[in-house]
Amino acid sequence: MDVAVREPSTLANGSITPVIALPAVTGPLCGFLVIDKPAGCTSHDCVSKARRALGTRKVGHGGTLDPAVTGVLPLAVGPATRLLPYLDGGKEYLGTIQLGLRTNSDDLSGEVLEQQDWPSLSQAELDRQLQPFRGLIQQRPPAVSAVHVDGERAHTRARRGEQLLLASRAVTIEQLDLLRWDPSTGQLDIKLRCAAGTYVRSLA
Repeated sequence: MDVAVREPSTLANGSITPVIALPAVTGPLCGFLVIDKPAGCTSHDCVSKARRALGTRKVGHGGTLDPAVTGVLPLAVGPATRLLPYLDGGKEYLGTIQLGLRTNSDDLSGEVLEQQDWPSLSQAELDRQLQPFRGLIQQRPPAVSAVHVDGERAHTRARRGEQLLLASRAVTIEQLDLLRWDPSTGQLDIKLRCAAGTYVRSLA
């Protein structure tokens, strides 16, 4: 099955939806689509679009990407969805951390809870500060997340104003490199490789 993915479209409300163009297909559908997810849409948006384009409900994704995150999102179609539990290998990310800013979602989309000046550090000093975040660590998922709490997504409860403190979990950070540090803005660029289930934004 040949698949062409065109540029994402912008809706009237400003949100972005991926556009998936498919040729006519006969017979049962089975396989994987590799989507370059644009910023502004959820992983479920990509699944919904693929379901409509393919005319089947049997589509699933291989790991949630936050709406603001861009990158590879594998979609399984038909019987291939049975293979999704095996897509549990490591993931690699590039990102920017803003020091001195704390939000309820651990990223720039959330409500600002605290702002303060960032410390004056050299790149070598900052790299040493990253050491405790390497290897097997305990991480608390953000309140604005897809974690289930009493049968409901945590982000739904958090946006109702509920105060949530999710349980910490063990995650593995296989690689965490400091690529660039800008003392004038308090921003550092990082590259990391981590196991499935890691909330990269919670490292900030």
